[in-house]
Amino acid sequence: MSRVGLVLGGGGITGASFEMATLMALELATGWSANDAEVIVGTSSGSFVASLVRSDALELDSIVGPQDDRADVTERIRRHVFSKGPGPGLGTWVRHGVLPGVRRPGLNLFMGAPAPYHAGGLAEWVVSQVGPNAADAWPIRPTAIVAHDITAGVRVAFGTDNAPDVALADAVAASSAIPLLFRPYRIGDGLYVDGGVSSGTHADLVLGSPDPLDLVLVVAPLAASEIRKRARFHERMFDRVGNRSLSEEISLIKDAWPDCEVVTLYPAPSVQSVARPNPMDPDRSVPTFMRTLISMKRTLSQPEIWEPLSHHLRPASTRRRAASG
Repeated sequence: MSRVGLVLGGGGITGASFEMATLMALELATGWSANDAEVIVGTSSGSFVASLVRSDALELDSIVGPQDDRADVTERIRRHVFSKGPGPGLGTWVRHGVLPGVRRPGLNLFMGAPAPYHAGGLAEWVVSQVGPNAADAWPIRPTAIVAHDITAGVRVAFGTDNAPDVALADAVAASSAIPLLFRPYRIGDGLYVDGGVSSGTHADLVLGSPDPLDLVLVVAPLAASEIRKRARFHERMFDRVGNRSLSEEISLIKDAWPDCEVVTLYPAPSVQSVARPNPMDPDRSVPTFMRTLISMKRTLSQPEIWEPLSHHLRPASTRRRAASG
């Protein structure tokens, strides 16, 4: 049985839709359940999907309930994601954003900046999806949820030995607190923002596995192997930054585990055209999900994608029957 690592990158509301549909399509095509992964790394929206996977709650009802129409789905997502609430004030921004940003210009300037929303609504969404017991605990199987500690200026991979013990729902909220949109999320004495500020994937964290993996599967909503026509400036920027970070992380994996295969699944141009203009638009969640399901048939048919996935994810008996047929 192959040992598989699963990396779920950030990508906003539409990124979560892309990842859910991708994992469902994979299970239909191979019979492999994402919860069978030896280790899962989730960042930002990928952390939300990781919480569903590890709680055996990734199902169609995660997107659309039995009685839902598209407006119901949009309103539920908007209610959970765009939640008002208290958070750190102006002093936090000055200490952890403005002053470090003056010394070292860049993203530091936005750390802790005042923002209209509080990520506590995301924590409540996790509770509603996986139940209070799972949301207040941590998955039994290895799972890393990545956030950025603005006080220390470092990434924190919740679920690993060097990170604080936190509830799953809080880890997802911290990992998803996009600067300027969400206030920093407080856990204990720590202040955290979206893990995507340093990388959209953090795929190198799979190297924390005690034994080498045979396959690392990366689902990367904000990177692309093929950019859609008429892509906006911010889309091209996401792709450049996302691909650069991911390429460096894959190199680290290959250096450590030369025999490990790495497969990355990107959104097709047809998916990008719906998901990319505004990844935080709840109205785009269902169209992104549907287009992903449709596009995955073509994506998974590509030999460089299907051959390693079939080898590592399909049961040996199924592969033998397919070969003999």
